[in-house]
Amino acid sequence: MKKLFTVLLIVFVVSAQAQTTPEVKQVAPEILVLKQLTHDFGKIQQGRPVTTNFEVTNVGKEPLRIENVQASCGCTTPEWSYDPVKPGGTTIIKVGYNAAGEGAFQKSITIMYNGNQTKVLTISGTVYKTAATSAPVNSSIALLKQTNQ
Repeated sequence: MKKLFTVLLIVFVVSAQAQTTPEVKQVAPEILVLKQLTHDFGKIQQGRPVTTNFEVTNVGKEPLRIENVQASCGCTTPEWSYDPVKPGGTTIIKVGYNAAGEGAFQKSITIMYNGNQTKVLTISGTVYKTAATSAPVNSSIALLKQTNQ
């Protein structure tokens, strides 16, 4: 009976240690490299959409598949190619922003690629309000034109 108890105790201790030993996750090597992760549009006029391009390079040994590019809101629209990027190759992700709302903005764009990997881009800037009417006509110019003729 003592032997059975000892064997059960050893099995219990070994299985408890196996459950508490942390798993070592292997990190996949980075294959998607961007020239820049952010773009600041600076001051832009309200009602005028703007765009920028993010250059993506595949530094891995396997093809890079960009599966989805998702913006944080509907005012930001990404465009990209669904074709795989060969090792050493590059592609462009074009990001447009509809400057409808006035004020500062910061939007994120998430790139999902090769199954379960992601990268986040950020665009920012400040939208200034356009004038409601055009500038009034300067009557002095018309007077100057008449006297100089």
